[in-house]
Amino acid sequence: MSSGPRRGAIHHVELWVPDLSRAVRSWGWLLGELGYRPHQSWEHGRSWLLDDGYVVVEQSPALSAATHDRRRPGLNHLALHAGSRAQLGVLVAAAPAHGWTLLYADRHPYAGGPGHHAAYLEDADGFEAELVAD
Repeated sequence: MSSGPRRGAIHHVELWVPDLSRAVRSWGWLLGELGYRPHQSWEHGRSWLLDDGYVVVEQSPALSAATHDRRRPGLNHLALHAGSRAQLGVLVAAAPAHGWTLLYADRHPYAGGPGHHAAYLEDADGFEAELVAD
């Protein structure tokens, strides 16, 4: 019987963003739709919790640049389980109203290959979320 999180499980992911309100609009909606619940809130950040892990978006005063580029060294994307193919479709349809753009639309939902049913979304700040269907 487990007495806590599995060793090696992700504890949290922290995204430093250039605009907190934009990040809350996009990431807050997406994480809420995936079952995360608001966890913490402070002047420069917010977090959402799911089970033992959480995601943070923070507009840190210590930022060294004003933009994010997923093609530079560092975080490329965050991949999240999206549920069924139908649930993924609902998320993709609603995403633009919350600041997300569908990447690789010409290959959606198989941009990751013929056996990989997923959506690749990008927010206004260039952060990418890969939503993977079961």
